[in-house]
Amino acid sequence: MEDWKMDNAIIIGAGPAGLTAAVACAENGIDVVVIDEYMRAGGRLLGQLYEEPNGSWWNGIKESTTLYEKAVKLGVKFHLNIAVNHIEKSNGRWVVYTEKQTFYTNHLLLATGAAESPLPVPGWTLPGVMSVGAAQVMTNVHRVKPGERGVMIGVNVLSAAIAMELQLAGVEIACLTLPKMNRMTKGAGQPREVVDSLLHVSHMAPSPFVRYGSKFMKNDFMKKLGVQLYPKKGVKMWGIPIQLRKAVIEIYGENEVEGVTLATINADGEVVYGSEEQIQVDFVCIAGGLYPLAELAAVAGCPFYLVEELGGYVPLHNERMETPLEGLYVAGNITGIEGAKVAAGQGKTAGLSIARRSGMKGLDMKIQDSIKMTEQIRNSAYIQFHPEIEVGRKKILQQWEAYQSNKRKSS
Repeated sequence: MEDWKMDNAIIIGAGPAGLTAAVACAENGIDVVVIDEYMRAGGRLLGQLYEEPNGSWWNGIKESTTLYEKAVKLGVKFHLNIAVNHIEKSNGRWVVYTEKQTFYTNHLLLATGAAESPLPVPGWTLPGVMSVGAAQVMTNVHRVKPGERGVMIGVNVLSAAIAMELQLAGVEIACLTLPKMNRMTKGAGQPREVVDSLLHVSHMAPSPFVRYGSKFMKNDFMKKLGVQLYPKKGVKMWGIPIQLRKAVIEIYGENEVEGVTLATINADGEVVYGSEEQIQVDFVCIAGGLYPLAELAAVAGCPFYLVEELGGYVPLHNERMETPLEGLYVAGNITGIEGAKVAAGQGKTAGLSIARRSGMKGLDMKIQDSIKMTEQIRNSAYIQFHPEIEVGRKKILQQWEAYQSNKRKSS
């Protein structure tokens, strides 16, 4: 197949950021190609189904379908089920290598999203053990139950939301609990750290005990006391026990998952031996959280910074979603772990920035409006994956200013 040559935009990733960026580019006269390794456009939108505070339902499949159809009508070309093998800058243009074609462009947007962090637990290689994201896609996208009764290892915003979704699909969740603490699981197995991470989303809890109790846990002493007094059987949310004083020390079964061994842990996360009990389940979900999927930005040579408040290493970028590399842009969870609506806002900003860089006039005000709208969406987000996301955003912008200052001094 011949090389594809075009002077306009290529977007890698067909999630909320990539789709929204494609629409923004196309609306401003830019020819756009979107590449994604999955068989359908939508990314993590495809698995999302939840009730919003106003009582309406956020249906990710519906949202992604609307965006995809709008992009197609605007002339956006999609290459799905195609993996990107490599990207590089050659003769002033970005070259994107895939297993079927080679693409060339002056404007390349990386909207590759996020990946799940694993939590190693003895027995995790058994059939029936999966990530929470895999269970979400199986249930909400393919309409296949991961099992009849399961346990979620890892208590965080993501696991709580997906547990509720699975329950809506008729899947029983025996409990959400912690992994046994070790050097790999780190804070995920430490009750006090887990409590700290959950306090900023306590407003979501249907349990009055959790909602009102969280208001009294604003200092370290009260947090420690709260963990020590936390009920051994857990507190139920949506009818699902959230167990912060128990940990899975083993997943067992002959040829597939048959159950898990739970043990009581103290306030410091240490196992109380002799407290072991077995729970029969036919599947296990592991929820280690998300991190920015930024390998392609690294391959391109983009500078990186470790910003814990954003979920890990993120490529350097400014508010316009531009990187220090000419013609390379980023948007969505590659820039930090947030919700789909924020990713879509960033995608719109990136699309407008690409159009401006392509020579389209009169877009500066639209770009600033898009940046402000994304900030408003972030501030009003019902769920925040990281409680100090604003601190993280400020850190990366400070790094951008420092980088640009050093660049001016050296030139």
